[in-house]
Amino acid sequence: MRKNSIKNTRVNTEVLRELSNIIRNEIKDPRIHPMTSVMAVEVAPDLKTCKAYISVLGNQEAQEETMVGLKSAESYVRRQLARNLNLRNTPEIRFLLDQSIEYGVHMSKLIDEVAKKDASGTEIEE
Repeated sequence: MRKNSIKNTRVNTEVLRELSNIIRNEIKDPRIHPMTSVMAVEVAPDLKTCKAYISVLGNQEAQEETMVGLKSAESYVRRQLARNLNLRNTPEIRFLLDQSIEYGVHMSKLIDEVAKKDASGTEIEE
């Protein structure tokens, strides 16, 4: 199975949906922040491993605590995933912190600051 095959794309979508449901509804760990979402999932073509990119809306401490909580719940999440999905192999899940949204917000703020300085500061002479 190629990396971008239709089957792999479908498996990625199903795993993403199930992981989101499991994290949102079934894990009761208080370390996991309520505003945690699964941004993307990459299942290996052999269905042995899975990288789940997690985004946490909160400060650095909340992000770290959420990642610790998810790492401790890996076996439970894998068991629930095996129960809910009919796959030949249930992938071993690795949770990775995705900070792309936070980076985008930071860059947007920087652009707004530069635009504000440019508008209120000196005008561009031609």
